[in-house]
Formats: sequence, structure tokens, C-alpha cells
Amino acid sequence: MAAAAALEAVAPLGTLWGLVQDFVMGQQEGPADQVAADVKSGSYTVLQVVEALGSSLENPEPRTRARGIQLLSQVLLQCHSLLLEKEGTVVHLILFYENRLKDHHLVIPSVLQGLRALSLCVTLPPGLAVSVLKAIFQEVHVQSLPQVDRHTVYSIITNFMRAREEELKGLGADFTFGFIQVMDGEKDPRNLLVAFRIVYDLISRDYSLGPFVEELFEVTSCYFPIDFTPPPNDPHGIQREDLILSLRAVLASTPRFAEFLLPLLIEKVDSEILSAKLDSLQTLNACCAVYEQKELKDFLPSLWASIRREVFQTASERVEAEGLAALNSLTACLSRSVLRADAEDLLDSFLSNILQDCRHHLCEPDMKLVWPSAKLLQAAAGASARACDHVTSNVLPLLLEQFHKHSQSNQRRTILEMILGFLKLQQKWSYEDKDERPLSGFKDQLCSLMFMALTDPNTQLQLVGIRTLTVLGAQPDLLSSGDLELAVGHLYRLSFLEEDSQSCRVAALEASGTLATLYPMAFSSHLVPKLAEDLCTEESDLARGDGPTRCSRHPRCLQALSAISTHPSIVKETLPLLLQHLCQMNRGSMSPGTTEVIAVCQSLQQVAEKCQRDPESCWYFHQTAVPCLLALAVQASTPEKEHSVLKKVLLEDEVLATVASVIATATTHLSPDLASQSVAHIVPLFLDGNISFLPENSFSGRFQPFQDGSSGQRRLVALLMAFVCSLPRNVEIPQLNRLMGELLELSCCQSCPFSSTAAAKCFAGLLNKHPAGQQLDEFLQLAVDKVEAGLSSGPCRSQAFTLLLWVTKALVLRYHPLSSCLTERLMGLLSDPELGPAAADGFSLLMSDCTDVLTRAGHAEVRIMFRQRFFTDNVPALVRGFHAAPQDVKPNYLKGLSHVLNRLPKPVLLPELPTLLSLLLEALSCPDSVVQLSTLSCLQPLLLEAPQVMSLHVDTLVTKFLNLSASPSMAVRIAALQCMHALTRLPTPVLLPYKPQVIRALAKPLDDKKRLVRKEAVSARGEWFLLGSPGS
Repeated sequence: MAAAAALEAVAPLGTLWGLVQDFVMGQQEGPADQVAADVKSGSYTVLQVVEALGSSLENPEPRTRARGIQLLSQVLLQCHSLLLEKEGTVVHLILFYENRLKDHHLVIPSVLQGLRALSLCVTLPPGLAVSVLKAIFQEVHVQSLPQVDRHTVYSIITNFMRAREEELKGLGADFTFGFIQVMDGEKDPRNLLVAFRIVYDLISRDYSLGPFVEELFEVTSCYFPIDFTPPPNDPHGIQREDLILSLRAVLASTPRFAEFLLPLLIEKVDSEILSAKLDSLQTLNACCAVYEQKELKDFLPSLWASIRREVFQTASERVEAEGLAALNSLTACLSRSVLRADAEDLLDSFLSNILQDCRHHLCEPDMKLVWPSAKLLQAAAGASARACDHVTSNVLPLLLEQFHKHSQSNQRRTILEMILGFLKLQQKWSYEDKDERPLSGFKDQLCSLMFMALTDPNTQLQLVGIRTLTVLGAQPDLLSSGDLELAVGHLYRLSFLEEDSQSCRVAALEASGTLATLYPMAFSSHLVPKLAEDLCTEESDLARGDGPTRCSRHPRCLQALSAISTHPSIVKETLPLLLQHLCQMNRGSMSPGTTEVIAVCQSLQQVAEKCQRDPESCWYFHQTAVPCLLALAVQASTPEKEHSVLKKVLLEDEVLATVASVIATATTHLSPDLASQSVAHIVPLFLDGNISFLPENSFSGRFQPFQDGSSGQRRLVALLMAFVCSLPRNVEIPQLNRLMGELLELSCCQSCPFSSTAAAKCFAGLLNKHPAGQQLDEFLQLAVDKVEAGLSSGPCRSQAFTLLLWVTKALVLRYHPLSSCLTERLMGLLSDPELGPAAADGFSLLMSDCTDVLTRAGHAEVRIMFRQRFFTDNVPALVRGFHAAPQDVKPNYLKGLSHVLNRLPKPVLLPELPTLLSLLLEALSCPDSVVQLSTLSCLQPLLLEAPQVMSLHVDTLVTKFLNLSASPSMAVRIAALQCMHALTRLPTPVLLPYKPQVIRALAKPLDDKKRLVRKEAVSARGEWFLLGSPGS
């Protein structure tokens, strides 16, 4: 028995010895992994591996010793965690490896790998990390090693710094000096990234630098500025920016580098190399975050001179921007430094130098240095409140004087824009005491100057004046009530300017909205009454039929009312005005047109959007506007003896859509509690004709849109759709079963397509939000039955198809399992002679975002990747259907496929492009202009993003695009020419054979009767002319 046990013990060791021999003498790599695996499994210990390697480790031949140590190191790299409890083993291994650092140079790489493995050992005994690093510093000339081995040394240092920080700090400055020797002369970017990180950690973790601060700076700053271009197809992925940021973090990590770094930065800023200028200014910017004024004191004149020169003389906007950012950081650094009572105030002297060099240029608004000077002063002023006060108090009097001294509008505009820049800076700082505000002393002059600009005939000066008014208004307590009254008067005047001053009018409306938020009383007192009077005048003009006045002022008055509705108190004045104006159109002898009614509704829409920011205003708008709009619509739909033009207008498709948009906007941001209150009134209105909550509810007839109502009443289902499809999902809708049934019936009513479509959309919107469960399944079954019944009979096929389309979309958006069955049913209709083209267009609806129902804003359930899922689930079936379809049906499949691909995110489409491209090219030959346009829109970005794949079909692409550039459809011609332009992004050698043909063919659209077509032709032909030329 004892002999058998001995044999079993010897057998594994014999196997180990064989593996060792295969690796060391047989030069095979596989045995190392096998030995490591056996050590992990417990077949042998690390000591047994060392014993098996005994003769190899003592072999007089260096290569054999190297192979032996390499095997041991590879095992340790995989098994260092097994040494946790056997510290004696770790000590002996460390001593062994340290001793081997004195061995032949062929052995060193394997020794370093072993030390790297041991540096990862968690229970390394105290003192050994220091011992290892001392040995490396003394015995190894690191920079003579290959890149991989140098990287190994950096890894050892990094591992010890991470795990043995306190021990290494015990070495004091010797550790820093040792690392300087290791890094000195490093050139490989992979190693530099690690080395820069080590230096950063040395500084940020407070290792002792001792007398070696300058040496550490020299060993890192020699790489500044980074000049590195990664080789093509670099597998390591190291970019120049990575090295720049790593080195910058080191250089800007400590003020102790300042005396060496700042002269270097000044030298590089003054050089002629653009990248060096940018890097130096960005590094200076970073340094200012850690420096104090004592580090900057001796270098401020030189730094200012360099920055000033770059901003004054540079041809690069990037250098200018970085120079201004650096000046801002310098000023901020000087501003935050804590001064002793006897210390010199460097900030004031620095700012005085800047003012001295820049002030006189501000007096020359026509000269080229005026704006660089203003930018420098504004960069300095933007650094701190103190700097802002200093600069502003010196510059503003000068600029105010210059404004009055120069009489030309363009000069005044330049000066006012400079003043505006300084005024904006004041908004950054808050002042406790009103009298401390620097602008208080200049208030009257600034207001006078601003009003002069607002009354100037020059549009550009007026625009700057409007912006100045907005900024001054944002300063607390700066404008008096008299100033505000004047300002409001000017804004009123500017809001009604002629068409050639539209930019000024838009700016005035925007400024009115901003200032109305800050000064609601001023606008309520001075502007709202004027606008109300204008509306009354418009109503009189409307009654008399005075068209020109109406056309010019009516829309602008409405725009002004909506623009100033930015404060709850103003909304309570403007909303009743707008609603009263809409109601007034229904009385007397007024004859409003569709345009006037839509203009009022659009203003209401804009007010509703502004009210969404405030829950109180949102509820006020909803409970005021929605009942009023519903009352007007219901009144218009009920038969009356008196003829009313408004009633007819209110029931038009376009007007109803606008009213529906107002109701939806007023509903989406309601809280569930308030929405529940509203839904309890509105749903009974449509189901039961309960009009009790409507204002002026004495209508001549009953309102029953679902029960044998008139065509006009049924059309109002669009308003119900807008309301219920915008409710939060957790709002319970009363009488839901009945409502869904009525909507389903109306959706297949053939007498009014507008009503049936609105009912189908409403039904789909409610389905999308309904929680999963039995009730949802019942609704779906009812819908499927209704669709199948409708599709089988003649009169209602179109309505049944519309219902199918919207229900399918509702389910596709929420990933409902039934969506796949309904999509298959839709695909089946592609072969239908009557519904095939409509079914193809239906795929566009399924893939696109809606604006009225099934929107995220309306709380619909829209899964984030529904398009990608639809593509994956259905495009293969579409492709199979295309190949199997008769020739006359194929265009329907192509159109459907084109719509799907056109709306698919391009990263999803690119991998599938090789298999689908042939179908897209075939779609270009389809006579349907919708298919052509959709396909061209899909192909254009693919030409830019997948040039290699597209270049395989260049012959077909050129031919088809040129043919389509003569299409009867202007949109197709434009898209084809844009694709011809995009073709020039393909590899030049592929395109050159077609260059003469294309240039000749593109001469024809240069004479196209449409300007937009000619514009695209010029652009495309120009790119083809340049193809293959030097520098193209």
C-alpha cells in the first residue's frame, strides 16, 4: 500500500517535470498554461513548480534560465492569489527575483513579469514593495528595455502605489528620484500614458518630491506640446488628445511647477505653431485653477502681452477663444487670492494694464481692433464681481460718451453691442445693497441711449436696442415705472412693424414675453388695454369688411397677446380677451374667414404652451378655454334658423384640427386629480348630450354626436379625441365600455370620412393607454371583428382599413402581441386591388411620429425602440412578399419597404444594407413619385455613411439619379440632385469614369424653371467638377 501511494505521488511530479522540459528545452508555449491550470486545481504547488525548474534556473546558458523564469512568471501571473496564506513563499520568491535582476539581460524581461505578478499579491509582507522598487531602480536600466518590458516596470510601480502607498512614502524623495530615472527618455505613447498617470498620482497623493521638483518637471515637460499622430489602423487606439490631456493634468497639478512652466507656456504661445498655441493657452487655463497670485506675479506682464497679441493678431478663432478663456482664468485667479493687509493688490494693477492697452481702441468703432479690445475687457470683467465692477466703471462712461459722439447708425450699433456685452456680465453677480450695483449710477444714461436705439430707423440698431432693453429689464429694480411705460410703448410699436422689419418684430415679441414675466403689472396696465382696443377695432373692420387693415394688424395683435402671456396674472387678462374675440366673431354682421379663426386658435395654442410651465395657469387655461371652445363648436353643430358664417367655418377640417390642438395642449400637463374633474364633464357631453357645464348653453337642438347626430355633430368627435387621448394614463374615463363601442361604430361610418378617422384615432389612442387585461382583450376582439366585417363588405372597406391601421399602430408602439397579427393582415392588403396603395402608405404611418394622438407628450405608451423591432419582425416578410407578388403588385411592396427603411435609424439599417440595396435600387424605377422620394431620402445618408457598399452599385446609382433629376415632381428632382451631390463622397477612383457623363447631364437641371432645383444642380455639378482635382 505504501509503495502504491508513493507511486501516485511521484506520477504527477513526473508529469510536471515533462511539461517543464517541453517548455524550457522544447520551446513550446502551451505547457505554461497547463502548469498554471494544474496549480490552480491543486495538482501541484508553486514550490513544486520551482523545484521542477531547479536545473533550468541554475543552467549556465542564459536563454535556458530565461525560459525557466518565464515559465515560473507565467504561472505566478495566473496563480498569485493562491499565495495569500503562504507568506514565506512570497518572501522567498521576491528575494529570488530581486537577485535575478542582476542576471543576464536576456533574463530581465521574465524577471519583471514575475515581479509584476507578485506586485498583485494582496498579502505581500511589509517592506518588500520598497525592496523590489529599490532593486529595480538600482539594477535595471529601464529605458534600454523593449516597450513591453518598460510597460511592465510602470505596471509594477502602479500596483505598489495603489496597494502600498504608505510604505512607498516612507522612501521619501528617493522614490521620486528613482521614478525620474525610470521615465527619463520614454518615447512610446502607450507607456507615456501610464507614466503621466504615475506622476499625477505622485503629486496629487502628496508623495515627497524633495529637491527633485525641477527634475520631475523636466522629465514630463519635455513632451510639451504633444506632437503625435497615431499610425493608420492603430490597434491600441491611443489618440493625440489622450496624451495632451494626461500631460496637461500633470503640468497643472501643482503650483510648485509654476516657475518652470509659465516661461515655457509663454514661449509656446509666442511660437508660430497653431497646435502649440492652443495647447499652451488651454494648459494655462487649467493651471489658474490651482495657482495663486504669488505664482503668477512675476509673469503677469508677459502673459498679458502674449494673450493680447494672440487676440489682436490671430487669424484663428480657436486661438482667440482660448486666449480669452485664459485671460478670464487669470483674472479669476487674481480675484480669489486672499490678500494680506500689506500685500500688493495684483488684480487692480493687472486690470489697469488691460484697460490702458484696450481703452483707446474702443473710441474707434470703425477700426478692426475695436472688437478684440472689447472681448479682452469682457473676458477679464467676466471673471469676478470685483473685476466686473472695476472694468465696467471705467469702460461704460467712455462708451456712453462715444455713442453720443458718433452719429452713424452702424457706429452706434457697434458701440451699443459692446455696452450690451458689459451689461450681460452684470447679470452673473448678485448685490445685496441696491446702491452697490455698478449700473445704478449709469441708469438714466443707459435708458436714454436704449430709447434712442429703439426709435432709430436702422433695423440692426433697433435689434440691439431690444436686446439691451431685455438685459436692463433683467437687472433688479433698475428700471423705474416711467421707464417701463416707455419701454412697453416702444415694444407695442415695434410689434406692428411692416413685413420688411420682421426680424425686429419677432425680437420685440420675444422681449415682451421675457419682460412680462418680470413686470406683469406694467404690461397689464399699459399693453393689454392697447391690444384689447386693437381687437375691438379689428372686429369693427371685420364687420365692415375692411380687408387690408384686418390682414395687416389682426394677426400681429393676436401674436402680441400670446407673446406676453408668460405670467399667470397676464394670462387671466389675455385669455378672456382671445376667447371673447372668438365669440364676438359669431355675433352681428361679422364674416370671419378660416384664416382669421385659425389665427385666434393658434394664439390660444401658444398661450396654452406657456401655461404648461405653471400648474395653476395650466388648470386656469383648461377650465376657461376648453368649455368655451366646446360650447362654440357645439353651437356651430346644432341647427339654427339664423345663418352664421363662423358656424360653418368652425366645422371645417383645418379649423377643427387647430381647436383640437388647443384642447390637447391644455390637457397634457394636467394633474390626474384635475384631469379627473374635467373628464367627468366632457365624456358625458359626447355620450349623453350633458351640456350643463358649458357657458351660454342654451342651444336650439340636442347634441348627440353618436346617436343619429348630424354630420356637423359627428365631426366634433375630433375634439373628444384631442381631450381623452391627452389625459394621463392613470385617469379613469367614465362609461369607457360605452364610449369604446360608440367610437368603434362611428369609425366605420361611411358618410363622413373626417368623423370616422377621428373616431378610429380616438379608439386607438385609448387602446394604447389601456392597461393589459381582460377588458383590453375584449376591446381588441371587438375591433378585429369590426375590421374583418368592414373589409369583407364594399361600402365601408376604406373606413375599416383606417381603423385597422390606427389600431395596429397603437399596438406596435406598446409591443402588444396582437400587433404582429394585425401587421400581417396589413401586408395581406398590399395585394388588394382597391386598398393596396393605401396599405403601402400605411407603413409610413406605422413608422412615423404622430402629432395629435399616440404621442409621448400625450402620455401614450411609446416603447423606445419600436421602429427597430418592427423592422426586425416585418421586413423579411415584406421582402418575401415582394418576390412572390405578381408584377402589378410589386410597387406596393416596394413602397411599403421604402417607407419602413426611410424612417429607420441608420445604424440599424447599415448592417442590413447589402441584402436590401437591390430592392431600394429597384424602387427607384417605380413610377410612383412617393416611392421615388422616400427611397431617395433613404439612400442619401447611406451614400455618406456606407460609401464602400454603395460604390459596388455606382453604375446603377448614377443612371437612376440622373434619370430622376428630370422627374415631373420638383421634390423628386431636388432629392435626386442631392443624391448626385452625395455620390461625390464615394471613393474618387470609382467615380472618375462617370465624371464627363455626369457633368454633361447636370447641365440640363441648371435651366430648371424652379429656383430650388437650380440651386441643388449648381451645388452637385460643382462637386463633380472638383472631383479628382488636387486638394479636393
